[in-house]
Amino acid sequence: MMNIFILSRNKNLYSTSRLVEAGNGLGHNVRVVDYMRCYMNITSRKPTIFYGGESLGKVDAVIPRIGASNTFYGTAVVKQFEMMDSYCVNTSYAIANSRDKLRSLQILAEAGINMPITGFASHTKDIEGVIESVGSTPLIMKLLQGTQGQGIVLAETRKAAESVMSAFRQLDADIMVQEFIKESGGTDIRAFVVGDEVVASMKRIAPEGEFRSNVHRGGTMEKVQLTLEEENMAVNASRILGLSVAGVDLMRSNRGPLILEVNSSPGLQGIESCSEIDVAEKIILHIQTWLR
Repeated sequence: MMNIFILSRNKNLYSTSRLVEAGNGLGHNVRVVDYMRCYMNITSRKPTIFYGGESLGKVDAVIPRIGASNTFYGTAVVKQFEMMDSYCVNTSYAIANSRDKLRSLQILAEAGINMPITGFASHTKDIEGVIESVGSTPLIMKLLQGTQGQGIVLAETRKAAESVMSAFRQLDADIMVQEFIKESGGTDIRAFVVGDEVVASMKRIAPEGEFRSNVHRGGTMEKVQLTLEEENMAVNASRILGLSVAGVDLMRSNRGPLILEVNSSPGLQGIESCSEIDVAEKIILHIQTWLR
């Protein structure tokens, strides 16, 4: 029997409760810990984490479910568990890299992973140059701080792109500009990677008149069979970023699959309901294999 901590702010969230259920079902002792309520004693001899006045001590495995808005403190708690020699399914370094959209894409590009042509800007006044760097319109413009489809705009004309970029500059925001993959038809694919394999996948389809396929924005899901190239790309992207559990978003294009993003705390509800695969159990089984 293993002792497993799930770092989550809410034990009633679908993903958290499913992981508890899967862990208990396989005979393990699973506890949900609100990482934002932890405090730490950072020392080289005996690093410690306290929770509600209790010293948590070493635990066999930690499954981080760190919210995007709590990345800074959440990754510090994960790092503390690493210092205590607990196996963290995703390390603090991997989580931090995956949350930084620009850095994660740079790491993947350096390793030869294909992705949409991408530009990045902060305070530049050369708006024309930024647009030209990714080709031309239409193009996608993203705020680097956005999550779940927020802060993403499709600029269909050069004038629209210039207006959006000018507005983003006034927000003092970092901007990512990407080519628009028209042939994808408003769809993308979520590949759920556990360890060195894709355990489940689904296609997400944007509603009519919308280019974002996020389910919570009205998108729909359906089962999809990945090609071997797509599976290998998803596994490689996760491995390059150091993630053992990841939701890899990719898009089909005329030049093959392209990586959009790699998520370090992917939700389980959509992927489990669509694929009818017990992904939570796959994660617990991965931990068992790793610690065997």
